[in-house]
Amino acid sequence: MENTLRKYFIAGNWKMNKSTTDAEDLIKSIVSEIGKQIDVTVAVCPPFTSLDTVSRIVENTNVLLGAQNMYPEINGAFTGEISPDMLRSLFCTYVILGHSERRAYFNETDEFINLKVRSALENNIKPILCVGETIEERDAGNTMNIVERHVVKGLAGVSNDFAENLVIAYEPVWAIGTGKTATPEMAQEVHHQIRRLLSNQFGEAIAAKIRILYGGSMKPANASELLDQPDIDGGLIGGAALESISFNKLVEIAIQKSA
Repeated sequence: MENTLRKYFIAGNWKMNKSTTDAEDLIKSIVSEIGKQIDVTVAVCPPFTSLDTVSRIVENTNVLLGAQNMYPEINGAFTGEISPDMLRSLFCTYVILGHSERRAYFNETDEFINLKVRSALENNIKPILCVGETIEERDAGNTMNIVERHVVKGLAGVSNDFAENLVIAYEPVWAIGTGKTATPEMAQEVHHQIRRLLSNQFGEAIAAKIRILYGGSMKPANASELLDQPDIDGGLIGGAALESISFNKLVEIAIQKSA
């Protein structure tokens, strides 16, 4: 049930997978199948080591490039970090920020993630801001509180001028890589709440244009039901993005829904 204001968006998060050679093979398989379609926004987010290789292969296709993280400063003495300027030089359109793994393993706070979100927007990169709860938080009935905190603090200070370049990804942490998936109804309930929070900050008209992706183990077997939900505008895909057959199938499902 695609909203006419929002084109479906399928983004692949390759995480810490794929050597440069493997990345080249994967992106060539993706481009050969769905590189020319225009009905669905498609992006891939390889590791930093493969961004240059993938960037060259997606040039002159309709597959966009994203990064998995960035540091908010333009340059400086930040050993091991990557700046928005560096990402733009490789023609990155998107960057994933605030992923649950960054929050959990690298202790990234809402405030630090907010700096990244604002820096990305100011440097012409579209952030995919990840929000979502752990199983303990869900079991305690805190899902909506956690999601609200992530959204409100993550977007603090973002002006309406930049808002339409935002993408939000709802990732129930308990459903990432576990084989568990929120039911379409459970996912829709949270996506609807996120849309309400966006409306509170930016107004209904802008909120209606911001895409909210589901990031909890979307795969070809469950994608159709999830995409049928009115506030689910696509997926931030992990495991299913590491094989061209499953990733291309997800894009094809979204294309069919767009018809």
